[in-house]
Amino acid sequence: MVITRPEMEIGRYHWMYRSSRPHRYHHVPALRGNVSPLGIQGCFECCIKCLGGVPYASLVATILCFSGVALFCGCGHVALTGTVSILEQHFSTTASDHALLSEVIQLMQYVIYGIASFFFLYGIILLAEGFYTTSAVKELHGEFKTTACGRCISGMFVFLTYVLGVAWLGVFGFSAVPVFMFYNIWSTCEVIKSLQTNMTVPGDQICVDIRQYGIIPWNAVPGKACGPILENICNTNEFYMSYHLFIVACAGAGATVIALIHFLMILSSNWAYLKDASKMQAYQDIKAKEEQELQDIQSRSKEQLNSYT
Repeated sequence: MVITRPEMEIGRYHWMYRSSRPHRYHHVPALRGNVSPLGIQGCFECCIKCLGGVPYASLVATILCFSGVALFCGCGHVALTGTVSILEQHFSTTASDHALLSEVIQLMQYVIYGIASFFFLYGIILLAEGFYTTSAVKELHGEFKTTACGRCISGMFVFLTYVLGVAWLGVFGFSAVPVFMFYNIWSTCEVIKSLQTNMTVPGDQICVDIRQYGIIPWNAVPGKACGPILENICNTNEFYMSYHLFIVACAGAGATVIALIHFLMILSSNWAYLKDASKMQAYQDIKAKEEQELQDIQSRSKEQLNSYT
């Protein structure tokens, strides 16, 4: 028996690509109601599929970022207002002495408004980017193809988040400065109270000079508070609220730094996924092209075999 060349081509094709052999499909009887072949209700399947498409890491980072920015902006704004009130009433009675400080604090409050608005939009954008680069979402929407523009956008988000993270590290360090100042004042008041309790040394000799921190000029009057006056300042509601609000604002800045680091890890992972997906896409295109060529060879071989027979 002589085997012709077309028959050899067909045999080699079936040996290399066994999946090309005809499949036998078996009839599956229709099920009643909205029950899937696995016996699970269709509505439940839909809910599981939707929950599987949620990027939980990006969602946690977004909530943490929103919470940190909200604490920093809200508490910082109110604490700055209370700080100006304390300075005007107790440390700098002349308006011209702290005019520059008032302008700087007012400018910082406007910056806080801008920070809150920017990070609200930026957090939503990063959350949307997390949705569209999650493998579960790609399964929901079918075939997903990456483009060079999408990879560049992901890389831009990685760089921008890195820059914002470094900037927020500076903000976190800067927000610790008023906490340190208020802590010094509060600890001095506690020393005065302990001296009055023990009746050892009069508290009038213990003072706090705000001018040494550089926030008001040296010619500001009175510029410092001593003894009972300083104790009364510590007992005011403005001092108590400003001190604790600055602590919360500092904690909010720290939470924002953690959220940005979390975002940076997520974006780096998504960018690497897109890069690998682009390579896989190119491989699949080449594979599909080769399979198409083999199918063309098979069809031509069948035609030649039919012509011989």
